[in-house]
Amino acid sequence: MSLQQLYVALLIAGVVLLASIMFTRAADRVGLPSLLLFLAVGVAIGNDGLGLDFSDVQLASDLGTAALAVILVEGGLTTRFSDIRRLLAPAGVLATVGVGVSMAVVAVGAHLLLGMNWQLSFLLGAIVSPTDAAAVFSILRVLPLPRRVAGLLEAESGFNDAPAAIVVLMLSTTPLVVDPLTAIGGVVYELAAGTAIGLAVGFAGAFALRRAALPASGLYPLATFGLAMVAFAAAGTAHASGFIAAYLSGVVLANSGLPHRAAIRSFAEGLGWLAQIGLFVLLGLLVSPSQLPRELMPALIIGAVLLLLSRPLSVVASLVWFKVPWREQIFLSWAGLRGAVPIVLATFPIVEGVPYSFRLLNIVFILVVVYTVVQGPSLGPLAHSLRLVPRDSTRELQVEAAPLDVLDAELLTMTVQPGSRLHNVSVLELRLPDPSVITLIIRKGETFVPQPDTRITIGDELLIVTTTTTRTAAERRLRAVSRRGKLAYWFDEYGDAD
Repeated sequence: MSLQQLYVALLIAGVVLLASIMFTRAADRVGLPSLLLFLAVGVAIGNDGLGLDFSDVQLASDLGTAALAVILVEGGLTTRFSDIRRLLAPAGVLATVGVGVSMAVVAVGAHLLLGMNWQLSFLLGAIVSPTDAAAVFSILRVLPLPRRVAGLLEAESGFNDAPAAIVVLMLSTTPLVVDPLTAIGGVVYELAAGTAIGLAVGFAGAFALRRAALPASGLYPLATFGLAMVAFAAAGTAHASGFIAAYLSGVVLANSGLPHRAAIRSFAEGLGWLAQIGLFVLLGLLVSPSQLPRELMPALIIGAVLLLLSRPLSVVASLVWFKVPWREQIFLSWAGLRGAVPIVLATFPIVEGVPYSFRLLNIVFILVVVYTVVQGPSLGPLAHSLRLVPRDSTRELQVEAAPLDVLDAELLTMTVQPGSRLHNVSVLELRLPDPSVITLIIRKGETFVPQPDTRITIGDELLIVTTTTTRTAAERRLRAVSRRGKLAYWFDEYGDAD
């Protein structure tokens, strides 16, 4: 490549990147994962658009796998262990038993309704069964859901890529010969070894970084992300699951009290966005729109089986042992978003030379696009109709401020809803746990610093600074007073989460 060609390639890449970033705002307004717009950009500049030729499935598969690792690392580094600690068992069952149930139901549907052979049917079932980490993180983190619901979905999306990828690779051999005992042993080994490597790298890296004196604060995000990618690569080298290792190492590192956590989180989110944009544009380039119409009806049929039958059955079969309320099960069934993961997994059998496997890529591409348009915007209204969005919920604000990081502080915001008993309670009477404090109140578009005798009113937006250790207590106090007033404790109301 000449220097001039390099300049042209960088110019095109920069324009595509900036256009994709600008499009995310439009996607957020309508509640759609940005992946749809990134896919559209890839399609627009591909063979049937501006004519950029890209048909290297092997390269797309390799780059897609690396991008998924980056997205999972970002998901791990932005996950609070306190949110998923009690959800590890149900999330683990959803990510294993749930994937198995979903795969079987979709496979039977594909075989009976579309006439696919059993190998392609089970491949399709395994490909579309896992929820997508990027889609889940981008949609659910803007919804003030109860922590157990959002945490369960996030943990499931972080865990279920690994078993799905293992099964897809096992089913991609030609001719297909599967020994059940060998297959089960292989899955158990890959998951167990990947988990062990991810935890080992995470704890060892956290131990080292807490005691290291790096010459610049900017090196800490690089070192943290680098450690998680080492876990991914080490697990892959050991023929274990790199996906589970990447996610778990990120979770451990993010919850080990490392310095400069705000910078680490922002750096991870930036790399995660870059990986998403590059991945989705690449996958959009790989698909030829002229070949999609013939697979439209099969994709709609399989999508309906997945959305209305497979996903609900997998949720019920997985969570029946954990006494999850039916309202939450309904939401979990509908919120099984698909995105980049199924499309990347669909490239595996193509690379392995499975006959007619390119058809799976087209079906999965249509399925992801159509059903993301259906599911994405509906999650907010569904959560409200199921009464899963607490009226007195707080949302975390990401603030790039060194004092907050140094003080181990967090900034929360809460809007006082109609009917809240916070109305007419003074700041002093609220009695937030020390050192939590209401720093600003936004009332009717005006901002002011409250005094101890300032009374809170309906419609106020409160900005609260608290510490990591007192955040839970502060949220409980806010919920308690919102429900029963300033004498909430007298009525045995302690603000337990819904």
